[in-house]
Amino acid sequence: GRPAPACVLGIDLGTTSVKAALLVGAERGQVVAESCSRETQAHTSSLEAGPQGMEQNVRRIVRALNECLATLPQQQLQRVSHIGISGQMHGIVFWKKDEGCKWTVCGTGPTFEPEEVSHLITWQDSRCSPTFLSSLPLPQSHTSLATGFGCATVYWYLKNSPDFLKSYDAAGTIHDYVVAMLCDLKKPLMSVQNAASWGYFNSRNKSWNTDILKKSGFPVHLLPEVGDPGSIAGRTICAWHGIPKGAKVGIALGDFQCSVYSCLTERTDAVLNISTSAQLTVSMPQGFQPPETPDPSSAVTYFPYFNGYYLAVAASLNGGNVLATFVDMVARWTEELGLQVQESAIYTKIIKAALAQNNSKLSVHPTIFGERHIPEQMASVTNIAVSDLSLGHVTRALCRGIVENLCSMLPVQRLMETGVRRILGSGSALARNEVLRQEVERIFPFPVVYGKDVDAAVGAAMVMFHRK
Repeated sequence: GRPAPACVLGIDLGTTSVKAALLVGAERGQVVAESCSRETQAHTSSLEAGPQGMEQNVRRIVRALNECLATLPQQQLQRVSHIGISGQMHGIVFWKKDEGCKWTVCGTGPTFEPEEVSHLITWQDSRCSPTFLSSLPLPQSHTSLATGFGCATVYWYLKNSPDFLKSYDAAGTIHDYVVAMLCDLKKPLMSVQNAASWGYFNSRNKSWNTDILKKSGFPVHLLPEVGDPGSIAGRTICAWHGIPKGAKVGIALGDFQCSVYSCLTERTDAVLNISTSAQLTVSMPQGFQPPETPDPSSAVTYFPYFNGYYLAVAASLNGGNVLATFVDMVARWTEELGLQVQESAIYTKIIKAALAQNNSKLSVHPTIFGERHIPEQMASVTNIAVSDLSLGHVTRALCRGIVENLCSMLPVQRLMETGVRRILGSGSALARNEVLRQEVERIFPFPVVYGKDVDAAVGAAMVMFHRK
């Protein structure tokens, strides 16, 4: 006869899809009761930036979010007490404070629809050229400014389309926007995680570089207020898809931090994720502060995490995409020879061939997509011997190269100094490629645990669950 326990809703607004997860308390922590995802199909052309622009239609993103929530069971949504929201940190969207959305009633109750809102300019946007970035004032921040960062995009509009900025009086990430609409915030509120990803933010004193920005004519009134990740931004002003009015909404969080939070249980764990790209992440010791100024040549970046902690992240642009390119190359060669082989069949066969070759003297440096800290460095193959030219030898060397490249960015010695005792392996490329897993175990002198799901929506819900 006891009332049903409260649920926590986690939402992740991703680059290509929206995901929602409902968490309920269990004997051992929390379990995912329900989840769903919807592709946003929100990509749209950029009027001002042309082919360099990477923009998304906010109405389509919110529509996908509404469709997602409409599929979750009503009786569980009615028990939601807290909502955690994460998303892509570097992007920016502009809106009018009092006209950001309108609330309407749909089949599952009240919901909001975007009104006076710009497109979302995503983290993949490349309108800010290196020349343009070098013309901007130097930030007082531990992160280098890059194209796709919120503040860099504002500067671009200031120079190229100043009238655009006059149409709006608020800005934030896409997930800051959703939080502001749900809670009817008069001024957007942003977490330290998102602010650090916009540039011109000092993580040590948790404040924007207001003086530097004002001197160069930057519209500082657009900058959101900043709060700690895990804190409450406000309460829902309406029942939303059956979620009660007055449910607590957390300040919007970084998707990367939430992904790590969803699987990192011990501070002595490192998370190794190999999907399209690859990341190796470790939580820094308590009290660690990043350097005052960025080092553009450093392979490691520091992301604000939770409770004052930082994550050290080696983010490689070369992961499963390297293997996919190799498979595509083999497929093209066979086609040129007049044969037809499905790429999926090639993938299966090269992995099987590599498993038969335990060793390969070949050395493959797989950075065909460059790296952020050395963009000019391309891939190379050395130590080529007649004995190591089989498909198995080459695939084995390629898989080893992907892991070695990541290890060169955040070396074993540094992991040991940080106190790492175990590696949590995740990501689609690692899950489906035994050779890659063998090379991880060969290169890292720690036990490796696989099958950890990295899920930002679940992580966002877990953060709120632990703050209940």
